[in-house]
Amino acid sequence: MLPPGLMISAPASGTGKTTLMLGLLGAFRAQGLAVHPFKSGPDYIDPGFHRAASGRFSVNLDTWAMQEGLLGNLLDRSEGADLVLAEGSMGLFDGVAKPGATGNGSSADITAKAGWPVVLILDVSGQAQTAAAVAMGFGQMRDDVELAGVVLNQVASPRHEMLLREGMKQAGIPVFGALPRRKNVSMPERHLGLVQAEDQTDLYRTIEEATAFINEHIDLDALRTAAKPTNRLTGDVTKTPPPGQRIALARDVAFSFVYPHLIDSWRAQGAEILPFSPLADEAPDASADVCWLPGGYPELHAGRLAAAQNFRNNLKTFAQTRPVHGECGGYMAMGEALIDKEGVRHEMVGLLGLVTSYAKRKMHLGYRMAELNIPLANMQPGRVLRGHEFHYSTILEQPDTPLATVRDANGELVPETGSVRGLASGTFFHLISEAV
Repeated sequence: MLPPGLMISAPASGTGKTTLMLGLLGAFRAQGLAVHPFKSGPDYIDPGFHRAASGRFSVNLDTWAMQEGLLGNLLDRSEGADLVLAEGSMGLFDGVAKPGATGNGSSADITAKAGWPVVLILDVSGQAQTAAAVAMGFGQMRDDVELAGVVLNQVASPRHEMLLREGMKQAGIPVFGALPRRKNVSMPERHLGLVQAEDQTDLYRTIEEATAFINEHIDLDALRTAAKPTNRLTGDVTKTPPPGQRIALARDVAFSFVYPHLIDSWRAQGAEILPFSPLADEAPDASADVCWLPGGYPELHAGRLAAAQNFRNNLKTFAQTRPVHGECGGYMAMGEALIDKEGVRHEMVGLLGLVTSYAKRKMHLGYRMAELNIPLANMQPGRVLRGHEFHYSTILEQPDTPLATVRDANGELVPETGSVRGLASGTFFHLISEAV
């Protein structure tokens, strides 16, 4: 039997899910419990925070991109833990209009499949008993989604809390705790969401503060008691083949957006991961047979990348005989140039003709389905990949051969096709899995 679990969710983004999640992970860990974290949806950042707080690897669960077998395989990683906590994305029921692999990508889909009750954190600013009506709606929206109870956030005063609790009592909804207004444990933000775990020097202090805050205001025993056993999901697991036997993987604060389950799958299939740091002007391992540049924040480090001559020269040499692939930020770094938000042009590696600009910002966000036009690493033309795109860069030039035919979650063509030149290739979407 897999351990009991809960989904930590909310009506919307920005309501305190991550602070609650990190505080709960820290508080239960301090009690000596092994708590296994998950993240619902396509998020590359929160799992790093989860790991820091819990001491256990966190991976993404995504019903739009993942088949049932892969979801089950990832849920099985919780075996042996005392408790599972999953952090939702956006609002509980938010997803795309058309279902994907096994659902529409919402946290509610994951909740229903895993069998986890929902702990709903509510920002109760500006309301009292009305908050109970909001919670009731969440409890009644889907028959296969169970509301365990709520955590009240941004409570203004004891009188405010009393009114809120009275409304919840009348509605028959348990209250696991009330969090007063307090800013010093909120997570810092950046233009692409939360700061990366590697980027935040005071992360552990923040986790300690969140843990103390949650310990003080949440009934941990009641919340744990509300958890229910995790369902076992079965089915074939389609394994995305590793791009090579020995994979040189760029890894530093500029290149870290890669899904952990993908790297783990490559290792399980016998591949070796050889990390290196472009920001430290390191070259890919000469013994590697492929180089992979993940996404991240190259625009924040464009000057250092432009000055990293050892990295740039050796990557060009590498690409003469072996494949090099970049995702989003890695793709931009492989291009001719990157223009930062101040309009300064920085020369990049030049393996591709791509020129991108942050001076002309435009948000690109959403799931992507890509059918390869040409081979990509060990995947042949015609293979269909599922991924996710999120960036604010604008393409100024993209003269190379399109890599794939790319569509969004509604099946509409998108212009960001990726590109290829010789053995170098790149995409704006981050690979999650293969479509079946």
